[in-house]
Amino acid sequence: MSFPIKQGSEGGPYLRRARLVLACVSIAANALCAGGIFCFPLMSPALATHLKLTQPQLTTIALAGMIGQYPFSAFAGKVIDYYGPWASSLVSAGLFSAGFGLFVREIAKTPVDTVAYNSSLYHRLTIYFFVCSVATVFSYFASVFAASKNFPRYMGLATGASTALFGLSPTFLSIVATRYFYHPDTGLDLVHFLQFLAFLCGGVHIIGGFTMHVLPPAEERVSRSFDTDAEDQAELADECTSLLPKTDSITSIEVVSATDDDLRSQSTLDVLKDPNFWVLAFVVSVILGSCEMIMSNIGTIVLSLPPRYFPTDSDIATSTQIKAISLSNTISRLVVGPLADIVSPITSHLPPGSRGVLGKHLISRTAFLTFSSSVLICTYLWMVVGVRSQGGLGILSVGAGIAYGCTFAVLPSLLSSIWGIHNLGRNYGVLIYAPFLGTPAFSYLYAFVAAGHVAPDGGVCTGVECWRATFEVSGGIVALAFVATLWLWKAWRGKV
Repeated sequence: MSFPIKQGSEGGPYLRRARLVLACVSIAANALCAGGIFCFPLMSPALATHLKLTQPQLTTIALAGMIGQYPFSAFAGKVIDYYGPWASSLVSAGLFSAGFGLFVREIAKTPVDTVAYNSSLYHRLTIYFFVCSVATVFSYFASVFAASKNFPRYMGLATGASTALFGLSPTFLSIVATRYFYHPDTGLDLVHFLQFLAFLCGGVHIIGGFTMHVLPPAEERVSRSFDTDAEDQAELADECTSLLPKTDSITSIEVVSATDDDLRSQSTLDVLKDPNFWVLAFVVSVILGSCEMIMSNIGTIVLSLPPRYFPTDSDIATSTQIKAISLSNTISRLVVGPLADIVSPITSHLPPGSRGVLGKHLISRTAFLTFSSSVLICTYLWMVVGVRSQGGLGILSVGAGIAYGCTFAVLPSLLSSIWGIHNLGRNYGVLIYAPFLGTPAFSYLYAFVAAGHVAPDGGVCTGVECWRATFEVSGGIVALAFVATLWLWKAWRGKV
C-alpha cells in the first residue's frame, strides 16, 4: 500500500531547501563580483601612465564598458527564459574570463618604457572591455531573475536584494583592490588586479552555472505528489471508506492552477503593440537616462563649483558624491523592494500560471515610479535655484541614487504582473533598451551645454552656467515622465 505523499530518495523538501540555499549564495556571489567594469576609474591612472593613453581614449574605453550592457540585454533575457539563469551565468563566466584575461595580457606584454601609445592596442583594449560589459549584463540578469523566479511571491524583496548587492559590487571590488593590490610607492598593481578579476569572476560564475536553477514552487511539488498514482489513491479510498466519512481532505491541499496560455504565448511583437509598454519605456528612459547622466558627470559638476567653506581636494569632494550616490542607490533598493511587497502585494502571474495575493492592496506599484520622477523634479529644481557651491550637491547625489534604485527595484514585478513571468527575462531585456537611448541623449545635452560655456583658453567649465540649462530641460522632461506615470497608474488600476 502506498501513501499520498511519497518521500523520494533525494530527500524531498530538505534537498529543495539545500538547493535553494546554494542558489541564494550564488546569486549573492555573482552580484558582488559582477561590477568589475565600474572599477575603471581605479585603472585609468595606471593605463595613462603605462600605456600613454590620452583622456579621450580612456573615456572611449570606459564608454565601451557602459554601452555594452544594453545591446545584448534582450538576448540575455531570452537565454534565461529558454534555458534558465544557470546558462546566463555560464555565458558570463566565459566572457569575464576572456575579457579581463585578454585585457591584462595586452598590458602585461607592453614594455614599461613605452614612450607613445599604440593605436591598435587602444582599439583592442576597447573591444576587450566591451566584452566585459556584455558579461556584466549576463551576470546581472542571472542574479536578478534567479532571485525573482525562485521567490515569485516576494519579487520586490528578491529583486531589491539582488540589485542592491550588484550596486555594492564596485565598492567591494574597490576595497579589495586598495587593500591587496595597492602599493603606496607604485599605486595600483593593475596586472595582478585584473588577473584576480579574471579568475574570480570566471570561477564564481562557473559555480553559478551549477547552482542557479529555478526550483518549482513547494506547493506545486505537493500537488504533483497527489496526482501521480491514481491506483494508489483508489486503493487508499477503498481501505478507508468504512472508517472515515467522505471528505475532500486531499483535494483541499492541492494547489489548483490554470496555465495562462495567452501570456505564455505572447511574442515580442505582441508586447510592443501595447501602447502602455511604450509609455513605460519613455518613463524608464527619462528616469534612468537622466540619473546615469549625473553619475557619469558628477566629477565635472563638482569641479564647476567652489567649495562651501574652505578649499577641499577635488578628488575627495568627488569621492564623497560618488559614495552618496552608491549608498542611496543601494539603500533605496533594499527598502523599496520589501516595501512594495507589503503595500502593493500585486496579483502576479505565478508559475505555472496561478495567481496569488499576499495581503491587502494599499496602493498601485506604479506609485513608486511616480515617486522616482517626483524626486528628480525636486532635485533638478534645487540644482537650478539653490546650488551655488559644492556643499549643495549632496541633494543631487542622494536624489539621483534614490530615483535610480527605486526604479530598478520595481521594474521586474511590474512587468511580470502585466505581461506574465514566463517571458519576464525577454520583456525586461527589451525594456532596458530604453536607457540605451536616454543615457546618451541626456549626457550629450550636458556635454554641449558645458562646452558652450568653457573659457576661451580651454580647461574645465566653471560656474552654474555649465549645467543650469541641462537641469532646466531635464526637469521639464522628467515632469512629462511624471504625468506618464499617472497615466499608467490609471491604466493598470487593479493589476499592479
